Amino acid sequence: MASNKRQSKAAGLKRLVLVGFAALLILLFAGIAIADGIGDPDIPSGAVAVVEDVPDDIGTITDKELRHGIVQAAAESQISPIPKPGDEQYDGLRETALGELLDSIWIQGEAAEMGFPPVTEQEVATELKKLKEQSFQSEKQFQEFLKESHYTTEDVNRRVTLQILSGKIQAKIQEEAPTPSSSEIEDYYEAAKASQFTTPESRDIRIVVNKDESKVEEAKAELEKDDSIESWEEVAKKYSTDPATKNKGGLQTGLSEGGVAEPLNKAVFSTQQGELGGPLKETRGFVIFEVAKITPEKVQPLEEAEAQISTQLTEQLATQSFNEFLRNFNSTWASRTFCTSEVMIVRCDNYKSDGRPAEANPACYEADPAEPPEACPALVAPIKPAQPGSVTVLEPEGQQLVQRPRPSKLEAAAPESTELPPGVAPEGTPESAPEEATPEGE
Repeated sequence: MASNKRQSKAAGLKRLVLVGFAALLILLFAGIAIADGIGDPDIPSGAVAVVEDVPDDIGTITDKELRHGIVQAAAESQISPIPKPGDEQYDGLRETALGELLDSIWIQGEAAEMGFPPVTEQEVATELKKLKEQSFQSEKQFQEFLKESHYTTEDVNRRVTLQILSGKIQAKIQEEAPTPSSSEIEDYYEAAKASQFTTPESRDIRIVVNKDESKVEEAKAELEKDDSIESWEEVAKKYSTDPATKNKGGLQTGLSEGGVAEPLNKAVFSTQQGELGGPLKETRGFVIFEVAKITPEKVQPLEEAEAQISTQLTEQLATQSFNEFLRNFNSTWASRTFCTSEVMIVRCDNYKSDGRPAEANPACYEADPAEPPEACPALVAPIKPAQPGSVTVLEPEGQQLVQRPRPSKLEAAAPESTELPPGVAPEGTPESAPEEATPEGE
């Protein structure tokens, strides 16, 4: 019972902390290499970080606030007791806590620069009431959660405020995202017509399958006399060994070209409606068939597909706008953030990177490691340019491939021609002057 209660509180904690944030910028910070800071501001005594260009009352993170955040991070991760400073687990909790405190400042600063007014107490109360109803069964359970997670009323109000601001920021980005033009919609339609807006021809067939070729020949002889539906039902039941069709008059519906095993596929799609075909030898035995119905290819017109394409392109453009915003958001606010050496993380502008990925095994950089690592990151981070010709309306990013060394076999390829085009002089050689006309009589 106690275990279930703890799990319920932990779930409540996670819901309150993450609800509304998962798809927003505070959880989407991408690690970026920051150059050494120039003109770092002085960090006040008792503080661990400062963020510039924000209201004075929110731009400083104190040591006390960080220690409180570490306690909350430990509670969220269900780590008890809290590790001592210097312990690897403690460092992880400290980085998490500092990151969340920076999120708070960055989001409030961004909201102010975007022109949003301060969140009112009434907005916070309304949103908090909604969160309580979604995540907790009673006020008592909510209060127990606050106690167990070490959240003060101020902590809760701050998180609710951030959720409100995050929602407003995202809504504004979506509103300002470009909308697809008529020509873009038409281009997409033409590019995707064959794959998305065309229903290929399909055929309904009737078949008789039997491992004994003579039985199939007998069935065909009967059907040549009478190929009515009633006759097919009798013949299929009498001669066919295919359990899926023998009791349905041999009927198979909605077959598309390529969706049937050969040689039946080729035969079916080269036979006219009402015409008997076979016997053919295939894996199940011998087969005779008749094309019962042909449904021709159908292309959905642009007028019918326009709304769907517009919605799809609008979502695509909105995603691109939001990703661009995130890149600018992260780089801008990281360049305004400065931390003490004791708590330094990559999100601080005065962070000095050693160029080594955080997830890399330290043994990768040892001259003679006691235990050689199984894998190490590339010395130079690989880039993934789009393959030439792969960028299309359907795939705006193209097919991205990691660049690789030039294959050695290409070195043995025939050398390129060294012949110069007509009228082009070799490099370093003056171009030949045109011959002067010779006066008549000379």
